[in-house]
Amino acid sequence: MNIAVVGTGYVGLVSGACFAEMGAVVTCIDVDKEKISGLKAGDVPIYEPGLEDLVRRNHQAGRLEFSESLESCLDRVEIVFIAVGTPPDEDGSADLSHVLEVAATVGRSMKGYLLLVTKSTVPVGTSLKVKAAVSEELRRRGAEIPFDVASNPEFLKEGAAVKDFMSPDRVVVGVDSDRAKELMSRLYRPFLLNNFRVIFTDIPSAEMIKYAANAMLATRISFMNDIANLCELVGADVNMVRRGIGTDSRIGGKFLYPGCGYGGSCFPKDVRALVRTAEKAGYEMKVLKAVEAVNERQKNIVFTKLSEVFGGQLEHRHVCVWGLAFKPETDDMREAPSLVTISALLDSGCSVSVYDPVAMDECRRRLGSRVEYAGDMYAAAKGADAILLMTEWKQFRMPDWKSIRSLMHIPVVIDGRNIYDSDELAACGFLYSCIGRRPSSVEKYR
Repeated sequence: MNIAVVGTGYVGLVSGACFAEMGAVVTCIDVDKEKISGLKAGDVPIYEPGLEDLVRRNHQAGRLEFSESLESCLDRVEIVFIAVGTPPDEDGSADLSHVLEVAATVGRSMKGYLLLVTKSTVPVGTSLKVKAAVSEELRRRGAEIPFDVASNPEFLKEGAAVKDFMSPDRVVVGVDSDRAKELMSRLYRPFLLNNFRVIFTDIPSAEMIKYAANAMLATRISFMNDIANLCELVGADVNMVRRGIGTDSRIGGKFLYPGCGYGGSCFPKDVRALVRTAEKAGYEMKVLKAVEAVNERQKNIVFTKLSEVFGGQLEHRHVCVWGLAFKPETDDMREAPSLVTISALLDSGCSVSVYDPVAMDECRRRLGSRVEYAGDMYAAAKGADAILLMTEWKQFRMPDWKSIRSLMHIPVVIDGRNIYDSDELAACGFLYSCIGRRPSSVEKYR
């Protein structure tokens, strides 16, 4: 089966490489000439475990090609996936300009039947706009060529995207014709060997499922962060509370871990877009507005805790930040809590040293020379008045605390992800604070 995937970001490149791995012949399209040249040379522009090997192997096997021109491959493909970016507009709604430009290009250049599938995260009603854009270009040409549209939202987790695609818990496909359903069934048939589910729906429902799923997960995170903040005030331990409610089969334990807020390319953007979609429909999403407000407040919690430790006197302090990416196993810093924290530290007159296993180059691109870049987690802690843990990378889980204590100027650890044992750090002489539990000491460093 021959398909094209327009867009070589997380969704497009992972989808294209995984379809190729299952035997499809895939052409990945991107207008970025430098990116396409790099991909042809085996240079994968994003960090995602397993993706580089997958891309190189399938490119060498001739199943995965890269091009700057969608028009050049339309004659030989049956399905075109739209996997371009949908960044938020100023009002929070999704910018569909790139999606509709792909649709217009297809309408201008197609010669035979095509199925056009939106894989980008798009609001309900986008497929109608895609269909209208294709139809308008065909009308201008005076051409009557049949085509279908479909929605196939992705549910990939950054850091586990390849695994999620190859072994998904479900695949959602929105269609409005038997021909489109047959094509999508044929494309996903190889995956059926893993006994996962393909859920066929109407197109608006498929578009809504993606937003509703991310909004629900974001809601659980913000809810648990609100509970954690209350736990600190009343003397409860959020870890005990989390375990207690997570064993309820109606609730479950996933996405109940408190911390310093969610970030990334999906949750913040999708929550805002869904709120905006509701506003356009004349409805107010009060719960999701609260979810967003709680999350924005939570991104400041690590800085707030640090300020409390030093009695608000942070000028000339040297602070170490462990973790920059919004989550482990990615270099993505979009809307990462670390950016909010570092900005607050710099504004308060602190000097900042940072370390992340893979996001250092991305941090340099964003922050330049405003922070110091350490070669490892121990070098970052040298001379520090405090360590702030912002991302729960595995290599941060068992530091040599005695060595770190000897490197630091003042032994303070603010744990934004609740991965450390308070008794262990207290025994090593640290003042330790995390999310949802009172610190073991109220001592302040002036």
